[in-house]
This record gives sequence, C-alpha cells and structure tokens, in this order.
Amino acid sequence: MQSATLELEQHRTALTGHCYRMLGSIVDADDAVQETMVRAWRAFERFDGRSSVRTWLHRIATNVCLDLLSERSRRERPIEAGPEGTVEDVLETRPREHWLEPVPDARVIPSDADPAEQAILRRSIRLAFVAALQHLPPKQRAVLLLTEVLGWSAAEVAESLDTTVAAVNSALQRARATLAARDLENLKVELSETEARLVDRYVEAFERYDVDSLAAMLREDATLSMPPYTLWLRGRDTIRAWLLGRGAGCRGSRVIRTVACGSPAFAQYRSGGRVPWALVVLEVSGDRVTSMTSFLDTATLFPKFGFPERLD
Repeated sequence: MQSATLELEQHRTALTGHCYRMLGSIVDADDAVQETMVRAWRAFERFDGRSSVRTWLHRIATNVCLDLLSERSRRERPIEAGPEGTVEDVLETRPREHWLEPVPDARVIPSDADPAEQAILRRSIRLAFVAALQHLPPKQRAVLLLTEVLGWSAAEVAESLDTTVAAVNSALQRARATLAARDLENLKVELSETEARLVDRYVEAFERYDVDSLAAMLREDATLSMPPYTLWLRGRDTIRAWLLGRGAGCRGSRVIRTVACGSPAFAQYRSGGRVPWALVVLEVSGDRVTSMTSFLDTATLFPKFGFPERLD
C-alpha cells in the first residue's frame, strides 16, 4: 500500500486548504486531513476510479469537516465578536477554539497549481473571506467552496453531499446572498508596488518602534485586534495611544517576515527576540494599513509556520 500512500499524500496541501476554509483553523484542518487520509487509505482498494483521486479525497474531506462542524460553534475574529473598545477596557479572553486562526500560504496552496488557480485559492484564504464563510451553515459553506473555489458542477456537489441538484443550487444561492452583504469585493491576491513598499516601511518602523511613523501609515479607520483577547480598537489615534501605552512592551521586538492568509505577516518576538509574542497579519489598501491582527497563541501557531521558539 506504499504506492497508495504516496498517491494520497500528493493531495495533502490542497486538502488542507479546503479543510481550513471549512473550519477556520489550521489545527482543526490538519486533524481533518489526517482523518481523511486514514479513511481514504482504508478504502483505497475499493476506489472505483469513476472520479479522480483528488475529487474522491475532497468528498471524504468535506464530510469529515461536516461531522466536525456538527459538534462545534463557528470561529470568528474579535471585530465580529463585539463592539469596538477603548484603550482603558479590561482585557478578557476566550478559548483558542473560539477564534479564527491564520494559515501559512505554503501549507494550503499547491505549488503545482496554475497561476489562475493559485489566485482563486489565495483569495479564498483571506481572513475576511474565511471569517465570512463561518457565518454560513456548514452545508452551505461546503456547497459554496466546492462550486466556487474548486469548480465542481452542481451534480458533482449533489453526489458528494448525498443531496439533489435543486438543493445544491438553492444552498448556493443563499450562500452567495449572505456573502454579498459583506465587503469582500476588494480582496486582492497580489500587493501593488505601493503596497509592498508600505509593508516594508511598516515592518521597519515596527522594529524601531517608531509609533509616530506607524500611526502615519494607518488608515483613519484602521483596526487592531489581538485574539485571544476580545478587545479590538478602531481609529488611528486610538491605536497610537495603545501602542504608546499598554502596547509599549512591544518596543525592542524582532520579527520574521512571512505570508499568512494571502496577506503580508510577521512573527513578532519581544525582548530582543527572546519571547515569542504574536503572529501579526497586515491588511493594506493603497498607501495605508487598514488592519492589524496580532494572533497571540504562539505556542499553537509558531510550530505550524515553522518559526523557532526564540531568536538568538
């Protein structure tokens, strides 16, 4: 069965991306993919070849995710969990399982996909898009992803989910209507030259902890959030006050640049590199930063991104 294992493993990256979109968590996605591989390996000798192995695996993975979602509540970001706060608010936390998690692009976008497919896949892992998906009922979520990301026909989706074509089309229509109410039209997949230079300047200013320069690069209505804290802030002046006050412990940080959820990101280490602190995902538009999400669960996330425990 070694050949079967090798054939199945070729699809792990694509499956991880699909499960991440369904579940909103790289940890849960890895677990779902592992369960998918176990089920597929056990059933491989009975695989009849009527579909490709890739399609067959995605069917299994989709149903694994639906089983998991029947037992779990949806994940979200702080900006969707409650109203904006102030720099004086008490910091409250929620468990890791409550929050949307970022994902490394390389873990979920197959390197052998053509450029057009890679663009679709990268857009579909943007934080805003994955957060919006979590507001769909699980079967609507599956229908939308199978049709609009993977390009399946309604008949293929119906067979996969053991339902009718009419039910698939109805679910797809409702899912599209839900997403249309959210601001997802401008989710880019590549940074412009202006945006790339902005990210460079922002990261350099962050390592210097030049708060005035950081604030000058923010859009007036920029947001800052720090899961697992429920607190999130809006506005250039408010974020500047946070950085100079309760966030001033970030002074002296070192960073490692990366890409997460189709966006520029960096691993942040406090105390000159000795303390892993956050995975910071940036959203930019034109010449301004629009959002900063600092994911503080480094014990979970840094190993997924291959980051060291500390910078020597």
